[in-house]
Amino acid sequence: MRGLYVITPNTLDPVEILSVQVAKAIRGGAVMVQYRDKRHRGAELTTRIARVREVCKLAGIPFILNDDPRLAELCEADGVHIGEHDTSVEQARRVLGKAKIIGVSCYDSVSLAKNAQSMGASYVAFGSFFPSRTKPHARRASIALLQQAKLRLAIPIVAIGGIKPRNAMALINAGADMVAVVDGVCGQADPERAARSYSRLFRAQNYAEESLP
Repeated sequence: MRGLYVITPNTLDPVEILSVQVAKAIRGGAVMVQYRDKRHRGAELTTRIARVREVCKLAGIPFILNDDPRLAELCEADGVHIGEHDTSVEQARRVLGKAKIIGVSCYDSVSLAKNAQSMGASYVAFGSFFPSRTKPHARRASIALLQQAKLRLAIPIVAIGGIKPRNAMALINAGADMVAVVDGVCGQADPERAARSYSRLFRAQNYAEESLP
């Protein structure tokens, strides 16, 4: 788990458009995709999930569903991402089994992250680090918190919230294994090019680390 983590927008656009956006994001270097949808229900929702999941499956990219472990199991997702008002890590693990990915939003709290890790989370996410159009009232996290978390956690760390190519490198250098982006990729005219602008930051850091004596 290292690189660009793309989250789909909460959109009414036809799933054909969304699927193309996701495919382009993957071509640009996305290493994981989360499907997030607060607008659709029932058969329409599961149809949309299936279409995006198929794009990820063909590319060999993990497909994560937001909020609902049982729906993730039903739709054969590779995992689920849960927040503080969703189910617990333990319950999600009982539903999905040991092999699936479970991500947990920990906002601005390392203690929440340590607890999530002890309960079996696969990764934790902190943020918002910057002002975000997707969640304008989200709690804010600091780079110092990210550095502290890197020292105290053994599982991958995701940074989220208002992340742009111009500010992402500071988070990567502070310990973010992945940066999660919604509008920065799917909201752009060319999602592939946008995704590549994030992905190259991780390649640059890898090169810098490999060059160290």
